[in-house]
Amino acid sequence: MRSLEERIDRLESLDAIRQLPAKYALALDMRDMDAMVSLFVEDVRVGKDASGRLALRGYMDRTLRSPFTGTSHHIGGHIIEFDDADHAHGIVYSKNEHEAPCEGGADEWVIMQMMYADDYVRRAGRWYFARRLPLYWYATDLNKPPVGDRKMRWPGTEWADGNFHKLFPSFEEFWSREGDHGGPVAEPAPLEKFLETMRRGQAAPKVKVRAD
Repeated sequence: MRSLEERIDRLESLDAIRQLPAKYALALDMRDMDAMVSLFVEDVRVGKDASGRLALRGYMDRTLRSPFTGTSHHIGGHIIEFDDADHAHGIVYSKNEHEAPCEGGADEWVIMQMMYADDYVRRAGRWYFARRLPLYWYATDLNKPPVGDRKMRWPGTEWADGNFHKLFPSFEEFWSREGDHGGPVAEPAPLEKFLETMRRGQAAPKVKVRAD
């Protein structure tokens, strides 16, 4: 049993972490790059060869000027699990809308469904993003449902597959068999191990990051 102080700290930490994606969405949509990068640790990795908030701000500033202008990010379910008192990880859903100007004036309204696989860390009493891994299901014009394969359909680009299901092997396993697997029902996952249990050792997929 944790002490009362530890339990209160855990509740306060949960609330602080839950606010991070909401703050990120607001800062991103309002194009406040300083507010957005302040949500990340000072030494955040930016690609293979850069790190730091200044590098992240430059990357996001460039990315958010093309291929879209206005955006709106709607935060969904958020699962948070703790590694210790100062480190946590989570999954948070995001449904996004983008105004995407196209050549010739035929603008599109692109909708997107995705999730983030996040790592969080507390430094000097404040919680930050340590890392955000975006996992995309689809992106398509509002009037063009993304039925079929290659659901990432940004205007002016080749259609491509997303990586929405690749962190969790159960999706592919479900469709690889014809019916219920017939084995016993698994025991509930240990506390703070729900996501780890679902991943079953699955490595994070390689992601071509967009500014979402």
